[in-house]
Amino acid sequence: MAGRLYALPPPEFTAAREAEARAAKDAGDVRLAREIARLRKPTVSAWAVNKAAREHPGDLGELLELGEELRRAWQEQDAGALAELTRRRGAVSGRVGRLVREGAALSPAAAAEVDQTLDAAVVDADAAAQVRAGRLVRPLSYSGFAPAPAAPARAKAAPPGGGTSREAGAEPAASRRRVRSEEEAAKTRARQEAEERRARQRQEAEAAHHEWQAALAEAVREQEERAGKVARLERKLAKARRLLAESEQRLEVARREERRARHRLEG
Repeated sequence: MAGRLYALPPPEFTAAREAEARAAKDAGDVRLAREIARLRKPTVSAWAVNKAAREHPGDLGELLELGEELRRAWQEQDAGALAELTRRRGAVSGRVGRLVREGAALSPAAAAEVDQTLDAAVVDADAAAQVRAGRLVRPLSYSGFAPAPAAPARAKAAPPGGGTSREAGAEPAASRRRVRSEEEAAKTRARQEAEERRARQRQEAEAAHHEWQAALAEAVREQEERAGKVARLERKLAKARRLLAESEQRLEVARREERRARHRLEG
């Protein structure tokens, strides 16, 4: 039932929710009626992602699976896998984002929230589960640069005897360098993605501006055409009124002269 409601466009959600709640209450299931009444209306961006979860499960699933691999590679500090997955992430995220935007008429702000939600689903397992379920009520976000760990990392065992070998000291240092390198790469990627989003939003805003410019020009043309028509009709009306006034004057003169002529005839 909830899935059916969240499949509806936001403008239809509230009325459908109230109808479902009344139906459950009329059927005697008060608890279900209350649960239905508590369902929140989704934002446009959340609805668009929910729609993609139903209509493009394969594409969205590919992105979420890539996120699982990325989080695992980050936890294992596998630099090679991180580099390859980061490269794939840009291509897959872009493709899925386009699918979501093409399936719904979104404002630039809502499109940015879609991208933000998909980014959160890639780096955070909880966000991925919410996106996969297709019942979002608001956009998701993730504030960190690195993926959220699935579980605490295990500490490596110390060498036998409690001593510290050169390898044991070198490995944490190498890991820290890899972490810093990947953090910088993640920051760079985040900046690039933000710039791409801003560029895309500007393009959408320019397209909307051009569309409304054309609409404005058409409205001006139509107004001028109709104003001209009104002016022409007003001139014709003024002329007709002058002609009517002249006719009325001639009629009055004719009546007066006819009365005089009749009186002379009778006298």
